Amino acid sequence: MRSGPLKLAEGLSEQEVRQRLAELSAKNSTHLTCFLGGGFYDHFIPAAVYALTGRSEFYTAYTPYQPEISQGTLQAIYEYQSIICRLTDMEASNASLYDGGTALYEAIMMALRITGRNKIIIDDSVNPIYRVMIESYTRNLQIELKQTHAQDGLANRQAIYECLNEQTAAVIVQNPNFFGCIDDFSDLAEKVHEKGSLLISSCYPISLGILKAPGAMGVDIATGEGQSLGIPMSFGGPYLGFMATRMKYVRKMPGRIVGETRDGQNRRGYVLTLQAREQHIRREKATSNICSNEALCALTALIYLSLLGEEGFKETSQLCADKASYAFHRLTAIPGVKPHFKAQWFYNEFVLDLPGEATDVIGRLIEKGFATGFPLSRYYKGMENSILVAVTEKRTKQEIGMLAEALEAVL
Repeated sequence: MRSGPLKLAEGLSEQEVRQRLAELSAKNSTHLTCFLGGGFYDHFIPAAVYALTGRSEFYTAYTPYQPEISQGTLQAIYEYQSIICRLTDMEASNASLYDGGTALYEAIMMALRITGRNKIIIDDSVNPIYRVMIESYTRNLQIELKQTHAQDGLANRQAIYECLNEQTAAVIVQNPNFFGCIDDFSDLAEKVHEKGSLLISSCYPISLGILKAPGAMGVDIATGEGQSLGIPMSFGGPYLGFMATRMKYVRKMPGRIVGETRDGQNRRGYVLTLQAREQHIRREKATSNICSNEALCALTALIYLSLLGEEGFKETSQLCADKASYAFHRLTAIPGVKPHFKAQWFYNEFVLDLPGEATDVIGRLIEKGFATGFPLSRYYKGMENSILVAVTEKRTKQEIGMLAEALEAVL
């Protein structure tokens, strides 16, 4: 226990506090052109998203326990669930979870409940931040967590098949994965199902405008981070985790689910349903201790997707892919810069090898006004010279060209 007085600064007046906060805020005003990714992305957000989500009936809405006075909130969640099902090509969605990492953990727990097994296989092409979260959450549980190493940027089929057995509850993969590489898990789903196991896939929602959906691959539980759906990066949150699954597993799904019903006069209405949470039933029978959901963030995603519409969403998805492809060819044309993987099928994110340490190059590019990419050596051994670069629809041809010139100058 610490004893004695705390060493705190003298109090400030309101005027002095405002001045101090303004000085601190100014340190964040340096504009950096963002080419960062790794699970969180700098997408354009239409002004109408803020205008609608900022309305008091949404922004200050209370938890919708009483359906008779919460029809607006309940319908918004129901429509959100519907749009997540359409995106993922799955049959049921919950009302949202806290973020992409906790959603993936909850999918693991769901798979354990469904299969009655305790072994989980996860490929290391899955976001390393999510893997750290999963290791932390499962450390004191009776779970065998087996990790396989990606092969040339893709999920290592052979290693997964060698680990797969009758004790395996689920195999976890990601598409596009942390390296931005695109995969089709249809073959993997067949092998996993032959063993009575489930296939869980984390996915990047914007990519689903043009890529094959998890449901079409045979995935049993799809999760992901919804930050890219109209939510700003905000120094780390709040964010939005989504989860969708097959209808036959819906009773094992955690969190709250909104359903549509009819009253005695055949009027449409919405209610919280299948609430298998610990405050509603015996704690030992609960599917999770998730007592809430990211309702405002889910509403934001719903408004964002509704504003874009089907064609606008596809166009945004295609722009991300096309601009990343252009940036890839511009940057790999620089002497000494090479693609890290042989396979060049990627979505808005790719890995480059530099002729020097990535952290040093990134630091020098920040001085030139570019947040260039993520140094992969932080999570992967032997990738000290490798950098993960992300390009969204916000990046212009001019900005990509300026980055290429700055990188060439630094090298």
